[in-house]
Amino acid sequence: MIKTQYHKFPILTLFMTIFLLLVIISFIVVSKQKSNPDLNQGYFIYKSLPIEIIKDGDIITRLGNRFWSDPIRNVSLTDQRFSHVGVIRIRDEQITVIHAEGTTQGEGVVKEESIRDFLNEARSIGIYRLSYCAGTEMSDIAIEYIGIPFDWQFDMDDDTKLYCTELIYAILQRLKPVIKLDTIFFRRLDRYVIPLEAISNSEYFEEVYFYNIRL
Repeated sequence: MIKTQYHKFPILTLFMTIFLLLVIISFIVVSKQKSNPDLNQGYFIYKSLPIEIIKDGDIITRLGNRFWSDPIRNVSLTDQRFSHVGVIRIRDEQITVIHAEGTTQGEGVVKEESIRDFLNEARSIGIYRLSYCAGTEMSDIAIEYIGIPFDWQFDMDDDTKLYCTELIYAILQRLKPVIKLDTIFFRRLDRYVIPLEAISNSEYFEEVYFYNIRL
């Protein structure tokens, strides 16, 4: 019996060594992903995007990787591919996105950032184009909202604060009021909100591109 135990000990030690090595390797990979944005999902989403198809004023959607991304996309009933949206602006060959984004501290504003930064945490991307007016008008109006606080109350009757789809709606109402976006009653907030599918399913928008890593 002593001999049998002697043979088991090295095997157990081997398995523990392999397990620890896997843990260490996983830790190193995750650390590199955090320190090097070129290794995360958003980088591959960005690299997959054919820049030449993008036009000024296009609507860009993404599915993020924050803890609230899945609950937000699940508000949509038929198209749950996205959790966030913004307006593309192209000036002097620079492509930026204007969007209303909240923060984990319960704050946030309408801001403008590079398209690469916008896609840094994306798991999927969609590009939509409004058929009824020039895209430059969309982006020109969008910049007027930069600095407006994020609307954590999701109150469509208060235009002093805006959430992401509410920003798109506010721009459309100034540009072409006849264009409406569907709303859904959200019980947790006890109010109607504009889901992401209000854009992707809208007859007023054409989907010109979609790509995802995983849903």
